[in-house]
Amino acid sequence: MERQALRQAREAFLSGRTRPIEFRLQQLHALKSMITEKQTEIANALKQDINRSQYDTPLLELIGIENEIKLAIEKLSEWAAPRPVEKNLLTISDEVYIHPEPLGVVLIIGAWNYPWAVTLLPLVGAIAAGNAAVVKPSELSESSALLLHALLPRYLDKDLYPVVTGGVTETQELLRLRFDHIFYTGSSTVGKQVMEAAAHHLTPVTLELGGKSPCYIDKNCDIRVACRRITWGKFANCGQTCIAPDYILCDPCIQGRVEFYGADPKCSPDYGRIINRRHFSRVMGLMEGYAPVLGGQSDASQRYIAPTVLKDVPPHSRLMQEEIFGPLLPIVTVGDMDDAIRFINEREKPLALYIFCSNKKAVKRMIEETSSGGVTVNDVMMHYTLCSLPFGGVGQSGMGRYHGRHTFDQLSHHRACLIRSLGLESVNLSRYPPQDRRRARRARMALTSPLIDTSKRTLVWAIVATVVGLGLLITLMVILLIASGLNCTCWYWRGFYN
Repeated sequence: MERQALRQAREAFLSGRTRPIEFRLQQLHALKSMITEKQTEIANALKQDINRSQYDTPLLELIGIENEIKLAIEKLSEWAAPRPVEKNLLTISDEVYIHPEPLGVVLIIGAWNYPWAVTLLPLVGAIAAGNAAVVKPSELSESSALLLHALLPRYLDKDLYPVVTGGVTETQELLRLRFDHIFYTGSSTVGKQVMEAAAHHLTPVTLELGGKSPCYIDKNCDIRVACRRITWGKFANCGQTCIAPDYILCDPCIQGRVEFYGADPKCSPDYGRIINRRHFSRVMGLMEGYAPVLGGQSDASQRYIAPTVLKDVPPHSRLMQEEIFGPLLPIVTVGDMDDAIRFINEREKPLALYIFCSNKKAVKRMIEETSSGGVTVNDVMMHYTLCSLPFGGVGQSGMGRYHGRHTFDQLSHHRACLIRSLGLESVNLSRYPPQDRRRARRARMALTSPLIDTSKRTLVWAIVATVVGLGLLITLMVILLIASGLNCTCWYWRGFYN
């Protein structure tokens, strides 16, 4: 099954039908139609998988996919066009450009927490860049995986974009095969296995992982607004979001008590559930030994854990060593921003950093003195919604980036192209043997000349015209002066003989 999917995708890619821009646009329009026409079925699948609210499904997944498709359709001709670059004196009359070309067959391994967004967003970029793609949705979100397997061949080219379902065995079999790029979203533990498998074929990877994303709250900011935004980001999707604020760093006087889902979140149609019993037990284990200041209730039969806030959590506790990926929000107290920066930098680089602070200088300092995949100030997770911003991790939180043009570039080979003429050979003589000091000096001057942006042709030609004009003017003045001097000399000698 896995080998057959790769074989048919590669044969379809090698046929060349993904090369024309028109074909890519047709596939993107078809994918958009699928999202638009099948919203009800997608929402029902997510309700079964993770108790996702029918209102949250468009907000958290589908609108983002639609926006990415619309942007790709609008900008594809621009993204795929040759990109002129600066030249030096040796190549001033040549064609020099970067040509984006498809990589080949991409393997996309999706995640269960947002099974449509994190699977289809990379697919949008793969289609736009002219690649084929084998799509492997997570088996944990079973209803969504089966629905995607049924829908995608109805709308997209079934040879170029096959869907492979199954669990760990099927994923491992796919990783043994040779792809041209692997795009994986999930845990850092599995990310290491993906990278190790890719190394056997020297396959490049994009790893969208997670980690513990800190949220620093300055005591002088609007605490009420800060807590409301933080609790929304933390408890959306029952805390199962890779860029959710993982823990809070703040002054001991700050309290994080906000009831966002009403008196009984268990009855709220907007509050989700833990994906399965194994993850439920894992999250409950992280809470052992702490007395919650908010929440803490649970129901194993429904995989329900209430939004929970834990205070005075020791920095070296298990809760602070593992990514929580659940509705637990620990609070770690720090003395000031210096302590917060030190705390963040002593740990692995996170996927996201959140700063709640009204002092622009302090915000700038925290951004400059820390490192993370992305940063949002005075809110959480909203940087993910901008197609213009690259989304991705750094260090242990991942590598590579996507969204909008960044996905297209990530899944393209940027081919360097230089097209020269066989004429003007006199310009090139200085690089041929036999060499001497004069030739070496000329070659050095040409190679070390400043780069020229020939896309600004009007400015370049204006400068050339000015230089030529000044040269002609100076030459004319010299000629006039010489002529004037000769005229005076003639009159002198005529007077002498007379």
